[in-house]
Amino acid sequence: MADSSRRARPVALAIFLVIAGVLGLLAAFALSVEKVLSLADAGHVPSCNVGVLVGCSVNLDSAQGEVFGFPNPFIGLMAWPAVIFVGVAVLAGARFPRWFWVVFNLGVAGALVFVVWLIVQSIYVLYVLCPWCMLTWAVTIPTFWAVTLHNLRAGNIPSSARVQRVAAAWFKWIPLITVVCYGIVVALAQVHMNAIPLVMIDLQNLSR
Repeated sequence: MADSSRRARPVALAIFLVIAGVLGLLAAFALSVEKVLSLADAGHVPSCNVGVLVGCSVNLDSAQGEVFGFPNPFIGLMAWPAVIFVGVAVLAGARFPRWFWVVFNLGVAGALVFVVWLIVQSIYVLYVLCPWCMLTWAVTIPTFWAVTLHNLRAGNIPSSARVQRVAAAWFKWIPLITVVCYGIVVALAQVHMNAIPLVMIDLQNLSR
């Protein structure tokens, strides 16, 4: 059963990778444009600034927005085309070896870790939610689950027959798993960021 899963083309996964890659690339491109415009004009106000707690400026201008010495969106400009390529290649009939899927899985796992760190920084340190950043989070989370569960069910990641069956069953529930992950992020943001205006009011009262 594992052999047949391995031989079968993961068409659903490929279609998802193309869609997720396009959305992720759109977010990275939009943020990159806003960053370049901000560098060219100090008075530029990004179009994604929609409120005190929702906007791009704080993230783009922060140290967290340039973790590796250059704007984070530039990473997306390089990474998301790779995701699109894998999806298109699989749809075209390409069959990648096991090592390729393992390396690809490590890449999306690294992306997930980076995104989780950025989520924590946005909510607990910067106190702002960036719309385009949230789109990136929205596609990175299910991309990790989709690739990981595919590799487990196909045997690309060494695992027992039972784990492969469980992964195959859970693959169908990726939308629900993703919604649960989103729910956790939304709950954390709701609880923490709702208290920010109250804190600001208290500080203003103390300063009087």
